[in-house]
Amino acid sequence: MFKRIASLFDHAERVLDRIDRLVPREPGAIPWDGAAAFRWLGIEHTPPIKPVKQLHRIALADLRCVDRQKAELERNTRQFLHGLPANNALLWGSRGTGKSSLVKALLHDYAGRGLRLIEVDKAHLVQLPEILDLVSDRPEKFILFSDDLSFESEDPSYKTLKAVLDGSLSVLSGNVLIYATSNRRHLMPEYLRENLDARNFDGEIHHGEAVEEKISLSERFGLWIPFHPFTQDEYLILVQHWLERLQAPQTDSERLRAEALRWALQRGSRSGRVAWQFARDWSGRTRLGGT
Repeated sequence: MFKRIASLFDHAERVLDRIDRLVPREPGAIPWDGAAAFRWLGIEHTPPIKPVKQLHRIALADLRCVDRQKAELERNTRQFLHGLPANNALLWGSRGTGKSSLVKALLHDYAGRGLRLIEVDKAHLVQLPEILDLVSDRPEKFILFSDDLSFESEDPSYKTLKAVLDGSLSVLSGNVLIYATSNRRHLMPEYLRENLDARNFDGEIHHGEAVEEKISLSERFGLWIPFHPFTQDEYLILVQHWLERLQAPQTDSERLRAEALRWALQRGSRSGRVAWQFARDWSGRTRLGGT
């Protein structure tokens, strides 16, 4: 008898626990003050947003060889901060060329003017309506930032992002923009077989349904900002810039150039990220050798 009663209590406790997980939680006190950047944890957390304590110190002046991209996104952000019409932006292109660094640098330079950033992981994009509800009445200007996006066609987060950008019931308020980065121009993998469905009508190319579906998401971003691989000269400019920022000891320029190019060759890339990594290694090695 007692074992049966105990079993019923255990079963009831498990049922209540499941119900508790299904019931929406109160958002709790959102720590808006004292932070410029936040990370969205999910509506299952209380509160669902966590402030980022250690921000990247990269400034717009640190970004070299991407002047056109920097000018375009900065102008769009300034329009946004002044309450003028501005566009959501997709930064796409080669890895390590400064896409996410540009967004972080904008926060560094404009946080004092009310700019705030909320980092939203791809898995949490399905919760965009909840995020919009939380920030819609705030006085700050928020960039919802998703880094390194890539989708499959049936991904639920893809459909949510598409709906929000298109102006669904959860429309973006005047204090919110979405900035996203991706290595893919259309945020989704592109296959050769899909291009076989393209047709020629009176000299015009009409894409197949699969390609049209992929384009339909990326075209909802008002700004497309491409990032291309750096040339060898641009890579060396970036190396020199970061060495100066790190106050690396002066050394033979020919040796430095050869070492920087060898470093890039080993990694198969002349990106800004590789230039930064080389500068850190070179600066540390030369200083250690002098101790």
